Amino acid sequence: MTQQTLLDWATLALTPGIGPQRFLQLLQRFGDAGHACRAGHGQLRDILDSKTLAALDAGDGARAAEAALQWAAGADCHLLTLNDDDYPCQLAEAGSAPPLLFARGRRSLLAQPMLAVVGSRHATPQGADNARDFSQRLAAHGYSIVSGLAGGIDAAAHEGALPEAASTIAVIGTGIDRVYPARNRELAHRIAGHGLILSEFALGTPPLAGHFPQRNRIIAGLARGCLVVEAAPQSGSLITARLALEAGRDVMAIPGSIHNPQARGCHRLIRDGARLVESADDVLDEIGRLPAAPYAKATATPAASDADAHPLLAAIGYDPVDSDTLAARLKLTAGELYAMLLELELAGHIESLDGGRYQRRSPAPSRPT
Repeated sequence: MTQQTLLDWATLALTPGIGPQRFLQLLQRFGDAGHACRAGHGQLRDILDSKTLAALDAGDGARAAEAALQWAAGADCHLLTLNDDDYPCQLAEAGSAPPLLFARGRRSLLAQPMLAVVGSRHATPQGADNARDFSQRLAAHGYSIVSGLAGGIDAAAHEGALPEAASTIAVIGTGIDRVYPARNRELAHRIAGHGLILSEFALGTPPLAGHFPQRNRIIAGLARGCLVVEAAPQSGSLITARLALEAGRDVMAIPGSIHNPQARGCHRLIRDGARLVESADDVLDEIGRLPAAPYAKATATPAASDADAHPLLAAIGYDPVDSDTLAARLKLTAGELYAMLLELELAGHIESLDGGRYQRRSPAPSRPT
């Protein structure tokens, strides 16, 4: 694609109000983006409304396109179009596939099989551990982990997969030159260095609420399957799961405690037919194992550690529990109990929660050899 052709394509794609479906209608009508950009109102009026025609006339898309081409001249910065050979086939098949994507990082990851791992922004410590653990193990098997760079489960999923060769892909709901939430800035820089960041939005686009459901359709479209780790009943990750299901993808969910509000969305998905998964092996049974992967060695059941046999861990169980309940279960004084809690918390075996509650953490996964 020549620079002028790419400029015309980007102009059409980035003009407010056009969107993926109208973009394809214009291509079908005029044959290429250049002819569509330079067509008269009479030829465009049955596809574009007056507001979109005004934006095209005002040059909003043209200015955004020029900025995009300048941005793409930077190191590891790419503009990906539906016409490119490495545009992901599964995403291209969707009727709402974005005609233009900004990509920063390892563009070669687009050729990897992908799995979406999503969930609540308000993850419990156990939920974050599960997201990190599952993502690391599945990336070690060869799946690039796709998520949305939000806080909570998304961030943990990216963190878990990032060190692996298959790494991680972050699909964001802002311009690619912005990071939201800001606390994930350092993570975003690491993903840009070893993984890949994708956005369909023009440079400088702020985090608007309506953009995140749009972002979710890309996450669902890229991946072979969607794993929901934790989700409240109104979680946006359930939108991703629904879109994945509508696209014919495998949808899986990790069950949680009946006392954890962040597990109720997962339980609803399971009731509605999502596959209940308790391990990365369960996920691989659903979406398929990739050839020549070192995964089997990484998933051997570890021997019980000394920490696993600690009476306080047995008393905590697998649900959050308050200190009064623990003291009663173990018949300990407050001083004796807090000494044991501090020891296990410093060792990373438990996590303190709001309201004076405690929860055990999953052991760190063993690494592939």
